[in-house]
Amino acid sequence: MSVPVVVPHPNLPARVEAETDRQLVETWVARHESRHTQRNYRRQAERFLAGAGRPLREVRVSDVQAFLAGLDGQASATRANAASAIKSLLSFAYDLGYAPFNAGKAVKAPSVKNTLAERIMPEADALLLIRMELNTRNRALLTVAYGGGLRISEVCGLRWRDLAARDGDAGQATVYGKGGKTRVILLSANTWRTLEPIRGEAGPDDPVFPSQKGGALDPSAVHRIVKAAAARAGLSTDVSAHWLRHAHASHSLDRGAPIHLVQATLGHASVATTGRYTHARPSDSSARYLGI
Repeated sequence: MSVPVVVPHPNLPARVEAETDRQLVETWVARHESRHTQRNYRRQAERFLAGAGRPLREVRVSDVQAFLAGLDGQASATRANAASAIKSLLSFAYDLGYAPFNAGKAVKAPSVKNTLAERIMPEADALLLIRMELNTRNRALLTVAYGGGLRISEVCGLRWRDLAARDGDAGQATVYGKGGKTRVILLSANTWRTLEPIRGEAGPDDPVFPSQKGGALDPSAVHRIVKAAAARAGLSTDVSAHWLRHAHASHSLDRGAPIHLVQATLGHASVATTGRYTHARPSDSSARYLGI
């Protein structure tokens, strides 16, 4: 069987950096900042190519369909994550001119049940989780994660030079977020006060939340801190670090914060993403108007 001629995407240069499937996959994986995402996407790519049994340039729509069919029986989120990864890989290969066509474009990713409502804790629980934490550094970390609505990678990446006093007792944090975008978040006076006791002799380039070895905490360490705090407060074992960001969005909207302000604070690319929180916890429903 002859190898199809590679026709570069018309909007991109013909030169392709990757010469092998492995190089292409590693280039694609490197575009994602999260180590967790990198590991997951690399694993999905290896599984897909092993199952297809053919080079990436020769992948067919039927190969993608067979891969997705093999995921039947797994959780909807797991299937959707795998489908998204493979579709992203195939689009990347086509856009670079590495593959002659995008075999993933014709395949629809499986739908996912929206479980956001299950991952939003009551405001009282979020405050209890923080209040029950006795370690000064960890309590400051939990407070900043919830009070600023930060992603875990953003918490880990904070340096003291990113923080500045504002309006007397309050402060602000300059955050380098998802997609390489930088945003400035105002921190309340209560949140700002939790940071003062943990600086000590730290310099401007030192991490705000250091590990025992002196470097910045990594996401896995933050997750362990949150899990331990949730257990201490008697909360669900499902509580994770990202729940604090969900809680910030939901609770601020509940308290009347404008949706565009919450969008800007969280760094959402679209207000529609922020709007998911209003749908997850509606303030009213036609069901309340029935006689039963």
